[in-house]
Amino acid sequence: MPKKVLIGMSGGVDSSVSALLLKKAGYEVIGATMKLWEPQCNKQDTCGGDKGVEDAKKICEKLGIPHYIIDNQKEFNEKVIQNFINEYSNARTPNPCIECNKYLKFGAFYNKALELECDYIATGHYAKVEYSDKYNDYILKKSDSIKKDQTYFLYGINKEILPKVLFPLEKIESKETVRQIARDNGLEVAEKTDSQEVCFIPDDDYAGFVCKHAKQKKGNIVLKDGTVLGQHNGLINYTIGQRKGLGIAYKEPLYVLKLDVDSNEVIVGTEKQLYSNTLYANELNFLLNIKLDKPINVNAKVRFRAQEAKAILYPPEKGICKVEFNEPQRAITPGQSVVFYVDDIVLGGGKII
Repeated sequence: MPKKVLIGMSGGVDSSVSALLLKKAGYEVIGATMKLWEPQCNKQDTCGGDKGVEDAKKICEKLGIPHYIIDNQKEFNEKVIQNFINEYSNARTPNPCIECNKYLKFGAFYNKALELECDYIATGHYAKVEYSDKYNDYILKKSDSIKKDQTYFLYGINKEILPKVLFPLEKIESKETVRQIARDNGLEVAEKTDSQEVCFIPDDDYAGFVCKHAKQKKGNIVLKDGTVLGQHNGLINYTIGQRKGLGIAYKEPLYVLKLDVDSNEVIVGTEKQLYSNTLYANELNFLLNIKLDKPINVNAKVRFRAQEAKAILYPPEKGICKVEFNEPQRAITPGQSVVFYVDDIVLGGGKII
């Protein structure tokens, strides 16, 4: 009897081709789309929106597989949207995709798979899960498509479910190959563009979205020594590393170094002051079965678009770990995630504090 797989169908080309590949591999495939939010415009074509649900249903019909719609709007609002608002309101920069993967796509979705008596869940992420004899456990690894690798967003999932996770795109080396598979098999989403924005903020106006839910107040823009250079109109309008739009004049270019909630100040300084060798992180999640009782060498990423950098990871104490980089890193940002790698394997990660 073929193994049963519940695959998350966003309506995009990656999940559509993933479903196709699973079916060709002989699995009994069930498609499911999580309805996450009510878009302002039903034509909005992003993950969890109405257009995505419509496209996913059409693909499942073409492939001859069942399609379910799972209403997770309540959970998404609580775990992702409210977290986004709370973090930005406290001058931290969240990554909602990481929260969504942790609680929804590999949390609530996995529970639905159990309900449907599925053997596996699958998504269109670019990543790998395989058994490692060295670690005597299942591990999360980078995909063959290094440019598209999405393991940074997946470090927060529960390691206990790794044996039940399939990533059909794991060995595909480029997005164009995925599109060509879609074209060759007549999938109408072959040319569908990737969504680059936060799905529940279609206009990409983060500040405007947060300001609708949390009040902002004016305060001072200051140098590290406390010298007042001007005023800001709310911390939400600024990000670590920002240079443009500060509205202040100075003898040299200035960048946002810190957003101080307690004093309601935007602290600015030179670009050199943006660099740091050390960070601390909490809300840790480790996926690799190794002891962390002494400092170890890792490669670490402080944001998705950042290059990996060599660092020393110190054993966690009271849920907080210290990371020291060999070379200073630019604009380390509270609220973002730092993810640790050992070669091409995800060790784990946490939230920068």
